[in-house]
Amino acid sequence: MAKVHVRKKDTVMVISGKDKGKTGEVLKVMPKTGKVIVKDVNVVSKHQKPNKQNMQGGIIKKEAPIYSSKVMLYCDKCKSVTRISHKILDDGTKVRVCKKCGETF
Repeated sequence: MAKVHVRKKDTVMVISGKDKGKTGEVLKVMPKTGKVIVKDVNVVSKHQKPNKQNMQGGIIKKEAPIYSSKVMLYCDKCKSVTRISHKILDDGTKVRVCKKCGETF
């Protein structure tokens, strides 16, 4: 079980692979496999048969998981990808901080 460096609802940028350079929001994190699902990244076509719950069949586009090592956290303030550091505030809470500009996530 690998520790994943991003969380749900984080904005990330893909740093390698066919979707390199795309940014999107993390929809789901799977720490057991070390993968994440990012909105509008690694979109695959799935052939779905119609069934009782979903009467509409056909080809459905959906996001497939990618390895978390292929994404980096994207800072909106400095408009670039960054690593994170941790900082403990005065009230004792631990927050994630941008290494480049010091903005909290």
